[in-house]
Order: sequence, then structure tokens, then C-alpha cells
Amino acid sequence: MALRRPIWVSVFPLLVIVAACVPQGSAPKAANSVVSPAPAQQSVAAAAPPAAATKIITDLTAPRSGIGTATYRCGNNGTIAIQNLGTSLRVVGSDGATEEFAASPANQSSRYQAATHDAIVIDGREALVMKKGSTPQTCKR
Repeated sequence: MALRRPIWVSVFPLLVIVAACVPQGSAPKAANSVVSPAPAQQSVAAAAPPAAATKIITDLTAPRSGIGTATYRCGNNGTIAIQNLGTSLRVVGSDGATEEFAASPANQSSRYQAATHDAIVIDGREALVMKKGSTPQTCKR
């Protein structure tokens, strides 16, 4: 008899936790789904959007949306300013010439190529600048 009580006390909390995890209806639970309102509440929901219907996106393959500008020193050849536009870069050389580079391939945020076949690879605080007909050059922030 003395053994039954400690077992019941230690098993009961586990049963409560398992019961809380099991769906109570016939529909399966989804982690990031938005439940549509009942048909009687749809007219009210159409008038005012729900406040808690936000979804957090954690897709690491999506390009970064932060727009920022960084200046890189390229040895004796001067500096370049690289402006991150999300899916592309705008590069301004020390002579003032501007060139647009698109992400290549489009779903990443480190390799970019221009229409002139010039390319830039960003790796941390370094940028490898490759221009057609010249040796690749490493520029540092």
C-alpha cells in the first residue's frame, strides 16, 4: 500500500502533460497555422484583422532585406563602397563609376555578378572583386 501512493504521485503529472499534447478534436494541430474564425464570426473578422495573426519567417535561404553601405579598401587601387540592396549590390568605385550586381544564383547573399561579367564574393569583412581581364583582388573593410 505504501508503494502505490508514490507511483501515483509521480505518474499523474506525466499523464497530465501527455494529455495536454494530444489534440482534443479530430483536426491535427499545426505549429505555425492560423485558425480561421467560425462562420458566425467571419463578418466581424473581415471588419477588423486579428491582432495575433503574425507569422515569424525563419527561412535562412531568403535574401537579407537589410540595406546597408560598407566601404572596402582594395590595396593600392583605392576604395569601393558596396551598398546592399537585399537581392543585389550597388558598387561605387573610387573613380565614381557605379555598377549593379545581382545575386548569382538569386537565392543567396554572398555571390553577385554584373551584366559586364564582373563578379563580387562577400565573405565576412572581405570582398573578392573579379573584373574581366584582370587578376581578382581582395578588398577589406
